[in-house]
Amino acid sequence: MNFMLMLYAEEAEGQAIAPDEMAGFMAEMFAYKAALEKAGAFIATSPLAPTTQASTVRVRNGRTEIQDGPYAETREQLGGYYVISARDEDEARLWASRCPAARWGSVEVRPLMELSSLEG
Repeated sequence: MNFMLMLYAEEAEGQAIAPDEMAGFMAEMFAYKAALEKAGAFIATSPLAPTTQASTVRVRNGRTEIQDGPYAETREQLGGYYVISARDEDEARLWASRCPAARWGSVEVRPLMELSSLEG
């Protein structure tokens, strides 16, 4: 079963981290990815650009609306993700608890649905 681990943190706090401290955090994240790979659980990962580079697109009544930045007003912003394979949600939560990002933000665990289950 595949799960998405969505990494949330306060973007402003992350931008205030000194470069040498950030290098240490990134080394931990690369070690986490290596552990996922060694366990055969790794599928994909990517950091996201800052929300200052985001836009939100909606189509309402045939009219396209574009808003700069993310739409949701939250304290934490989505900063990256992992897609992993796990036996069940408990195992996915265990992997999420091992993610270094869980120490300074939060990790949302959500099962990925199979597209075939949505086809009529």
